[in-house]
Amino acid sequence: QVQLVESGGGLVQAGGSLRLSCAASGRTSSDYVMGWFRQAPGKEREFVARIGWMYGFTYYADSVKGRFTISRNNAGNTGYLKMNSLKPEDTAVYYCAASMIMTATTETSYKYWGQGTQVTVSS
Repeated sequence: QVQLVESGGGLVQAGGSLRLSCAASGRTSSDYVMGWFRQAPGKEREFVARIGWMYGFTYYADSVKGRFTISRNNAGNTGYLKMNSLKPEDTAVYYCAASMIMTATTETSYKYWGQGTQVTVSS
């Protein structure tokens, strides 16, 4: 089992920045991928970004490319999502998740999930 706990959400004005953290514990492995998803009210959960834990390869959704940066620490137990130039449409609950599939971008590809953290961007 892998446990994931997100933190760092909050209220920010449009154009501002936030950094989300995802602390991983349990049976973590350098073979897994950490992903970030978000779910806005009334909408389906959508993929945001992922990072391969061993080599750090990243992949982003077009909607956040150039504004968000996914990373992880060298200890291999914490992932981050730095969000710049935030827009009101970025308002959502953000979830981190873990998968053993290196190219995972779909919700069903991720086995472990955190509880989510709210990000609200005011206009």
